[in-house]
Amino acid sequence: MLAVSVIIPAYNVESSVAKVVERCSDDYEVIVVDDGSSDGTYEAARNTRATVLSHEENRGKGMAMRTGSAAAGGDVLVFIDADLQHLPEDIPRLVAPIEEGRADLTIGSRTRGPRSKMPLLRRCSNGITSGMLRLRVRRRIADSQSGFRAIRKDAFDRMPLTSDRFAIETEMLICAARHKLRIEEVPVDIVYRGGAFHFSVLDILNFLRMVLFKWC
Repeated sequence: MLAVSVIIPAYNVESSVAKVVERCSDDYEVIVVDDGSSDGTYEAARNTRATVLSHEENRGKGMAMRTGSAAAGGDVLVFIDADLQHLPEDIPRLVAPIEEGRADLTIGSRTRGPRSKMPLLRRCSNGITSGMLRLRVRRRIADSQSGFRAIRKDAFDRMPLTSDRFAIETEMLICAARHKLRIEEVPVDIVYRGGAFHFSVLDILNFLRMVLFKWC
C-alpha cells in the first residue's frame, strides 16, 4: 500500500479546517499550510494532529501547495480544500486508481459526481476553462479546475510549477499531459456552501497565460 500525504492549503478558514483534518483517515499524513490567514486558522489547525506550516503573508494557493508537498513524506499527494466543499471520505476513491497502477494523477470531478449540483455560474466557467484546456492538452477533462486531486509525489516533484495562485491546477494538467502521465477523473460529491465566486481578474489572466504559453 502506498503512503498518502494529504495537503490542505488554508486561508481564513478557522471554522472548517479542523473538521477537514478530523475527517481524514488516521492512516494518512496530514499537512495544513496556513497561507497568511488573518483569522484563527493557524490556531485551529494547531489543535489537530496535522503538521501545520505557515506563510507569514498570503502567497497564494499554488505556493501553499508547493510548500506542503516539499514537507510531505508520502508516495501519493492528495490536495483538498479546507472549506469542506470536498469530502475527506472520498480520498480513498481518489487514491485507488494510483494504488492500482491505472493512473499517475486523479481529479475529483464535480461534474460527474452522483449528487453534483454545481451552481450555474461555476458550471459555465468550468465548461469554458475545461474546453480551452482540452484544446491545449488534447485530452478530454471535464473538471479541469477541481482542487481535489491526487498525484504520485515523484511525478509532482518533476513538474516545473511556477504558479502561486489558482492557475497551478491548470499548470499541473499541462505538465501532466506534456510528460504523458495517465490522468483519470473520479466522480466525487461536493457540498456548495455559498459565498463569493473566488476567481479574480488576475486568476483569469493567469489561466490564459498558462493555456497559451506554459511549457513543461
